[in-house]
Amino acid sequence: MSEGIYCGPNVVAIGGGTGLSTMLRGLKNHTKNLTAIVTVSDDGGGSGILRQDLGMLPPGDIRHCMEALANVEPVMEQLLTYRFPAGSGNLTGQSFGNLILAALNGISDSFDQAVARMSQVLAISGRVLPVTNANVLLEATFENGTRVVGESKICAFKKQQDCRIRSVRLLPEHPQALPEAIQAIEQADLILLGPGSLYTSVIPNLLVDGIAQAVCSARGLKIYICNIMTQDGETEGMTAGDHVRALLQHSGPGLVDICLCNSAPVRPGLVERYREEDAAPITVDEDAIAELGVELVERPLASETSDYARHSVTRLAKAVMELYNERADTKIF
Repeated sequence: MSEGIYCGPNVVAIGGGTGLSTMLRGLKNHTKNLTAIVTVSDDGGGSGILRQDLGMLPPGDIRHCMEALANVEPVMEQLLTYRFPAGSGNLTGQSFGNLILAALNGISDSFDQAVARMSQVLAISGRVLPVTNANVLLEATFENGTRVVGESKICAFKKQQDCRIRSVRLLPEHPQALPEAIQAIEQADLILLGPGSLYTSVIPNLLVDGIAQAVCSARGLKIYICNIMTQDGETEGMTAGDHVRALLQHSGPGLVDICLCNSAPVRPGLVERYREEDAAPITVDEDAIAELGVELVERPLASETSDYARHSVTRLAKAVMELYNERADTKIF
């Protein structure tokens, strides 16, 4: 960055899955100082296969984030998102982007180094960091005391048990955080948690040694972006307050300043479709959130064009940056 040129606030986004990558697509239009810290506990799909066959960390969530921040030609963008069709043998369903990262992992000393090299190849805006280089699995404990190990098993197991998730933990516990991730959090002007799967995308990052502590003590504005809908097999029946409470139970006081929720109505047709999957718009319980010491802010965040009840790339980024500007000591942009 050239001296004297302001490139936007220093933003750190923590999470995983499609929710994080959606947010990154919007944020890169507002700041060049952008760091994504991404969970590495996925053990399903193409990532799970590569993890099992090659002993590498799961590349999928990392790849999604790099795709969102990439500055490449259309052909390269098509290559990154290409999935081998049925009938492709062992490659069926595998993403070409995952294979690139797997190859880079093979010639690198560590997974984070492989991610850094791929980031250079794709000329991404900002940085993407795995939260840890440790090989971890996610274990969920349910309210009836039963447990299941493996992120990919949690959804089906929860339906079988027919009760809520009480807590999650990483195995082995307390893996060491990537030092660059801790440093990024400490230097951030704005820290964003979510959107994304509460127990399998957001909270796993907080279980890595040093991450929750760094966020709680960070000077930057801290915003939790609540999902628009409950998630089948994970958060059925949970309110926005329940989401915040779960975050705090897995971290500590001071983790979140603001809970940002959607105020735009979800189209009736979408509500009915989600109801068939035991999902519904998340109830925003302002009093419960306030009792947890967190401020509630509601903005119209839902996409008006998507066939799913998801955040709008543009609306979400705009709302987040407006909140930052309202709370920042200086309004430079």
